[in-house]
Amino acid sequence: MKNVRVRFAPSPTGPLHIGGVRTALFNYLFAKKHSGTFILRIEDTDQTRYVENAEKYIVDALNWCNIPFDEGPNKNEKFGPYRQSERKHLYKQFADELIEKGKAYYCFDTTEELDFHRKDHEQKGKTFIYNWHNREKLTNSISLSKEDVQKRIANGDKYVVRFKMHDPTKGEHGTISTTDIIRGHVSFKTELLDDKILFKSDGMPTYHLANIVDDHLMEISHVIRGEEWLPSLPLHIALYQAFNWEIPEFAHLPLILKPVGKGKLSKRDGDKLGFPVFPLEYINEATGDVSCGYKEDGYFADAFINMLALLGWNSGTEQEIFTLDELCKTFTLERVSKSGAKFSPEKTKWFNQQYMMLKSDAELAEIFLPILIEKEIATDINYTEKVVSLIKERATFVEDFWELSSFFFQAPLTYDEKAAKKNWKENTSELMKELISILEGIENFTSEHIETIVKEWITSKEIGFGKIMQPFRLSLVGAMKGPHLFDIAEMIGKQETIDRIKNTVITIS
Repeated sequence: MKNVRVRFAPSPTGPLHIGGVRTALFNYLFAKKHSGTFILRIEDTDQTRYVENAEKYIVDALNWCNIPFDEGPNKNEKFGPYRQSERKHLYKQFADELIEKGKAYYCFDTTEELDFHRKDHEQKGKTFIYNWHNREKLTNSISLSKEDVQKRIANGDKYVVRFKMHDPTKGEHGTISTTDIIRGHVSFKTELLDDKILFKSDGMPTYHLANIVDDHLMEISHVIRGEEWLPSLPLHIALYQAFNWEIPEFAHLPLILKPVGKGKLSKRDGDKLGFPVFPLEYINEATGDVSCGYKEDGYFADAFINMLALLGWNSGTEQEIFTLDELCKTFTLERVSKSGAKFSPEKTKWFNQQYMMLKSDAELAEIFLPILIEKEIATDINYTEKVVSLIKERATFVEDFWELSSFFFQAPLTYDEKAAKKNWKENTSELMKELISILEGIENFTSEHIETIVKEWITSKEIGFGKIMQPFRLSLVGAMKGPHLFDIAEMIGKQETIDRIKNTVITIS
């Protein structure tokens, strides 16, 4: 395979949607699979929608996802600059080149004139398309004399530059065809395509021209992008042909679909169903609105990336958990689906839980410790690690740890009313006092030894285990939850265990 160079080219118009992150991820995986280069290019030609902090957000998001770019703004600028607004001096010369070749032309049509033609066509039940069918009847350098065109430009008349799409009546190509790596053979009838604007009256190129020029100058070998760009493919191919440039290979990724209903996943779906659609929290500086992010909601970056990789791609095996290194080695565009991939919030949580189990107790304890400090809980990292080892199987997020483990750090202040009513009978207090005596006599206060002694005592009394074990748990935890009861007793220690039982007897009796 030729030298692989791929690019992720977002517009800095707001936070990076997870659909964009997946596009970046698939570009990154493809590049790493083939020892290639992953490039970030900021396509900020639309200055009216530019958001000041969006570029930083994009870079921060890629870094959090552990898919940093190899070349881009302020990094290995071999083909820089990597912001289109800083490259605008380049584009006019290419627009001029197309005009000289007869592949593009000046258009002086006013907004009012174009609106008239659109309405006229609507009244006749037709759709107005600026192309081979009517370009000679409109106000442009095809219908005007060369002198008139030069005079208008000299006078400062506003104009745009349009691409001259093929005219089937003059024997030009009637179709544009190519092979998409994901979708196979694709073909477009040129007679249905309009003459797109390449250069605007404000002196800025449109996406189409800037995109093609930059991909060529940056030696992009493969264009991997969302399927929403598929309708633009014939224009882009025609532009490459017009410049007589080598055409990169194309791959158009499927949409990420709503969890329920039809259509593309949007921020509104996340707001409605309560899940993030952005990798990081985003604050709209203009409105103050805050959009939640996967990072801030407690998701691990590697779990988030694993989930995204399987939205529209599969390895052909039953394997679902992949490290980033495994994804780089396994990923192929040929196994990307043509059809949309339905997003599942619950599956995303499942991935996070799986990664929770893969992480070491020490790593999780380091994340949990700040939560404990915020709650003014005095503890050490070794104790916290032991707690984590006992509860992490029941957690989806580290934020769940406190709810699952608070009783390891402080005695319960209240007791579950329903559990107390069910498990604290008339003679329970006396049984608990006996249990205290048994516990006081245990020297080796380890989980296994405590369990052996207590169960022998229960058996000798010929009573059901539930009559002791349930109120015992209620005393230590405050509810009928938590890991192995005797593990809790060992962790909090002998005196604390006895004190909690005494307090329960006083409170509930």
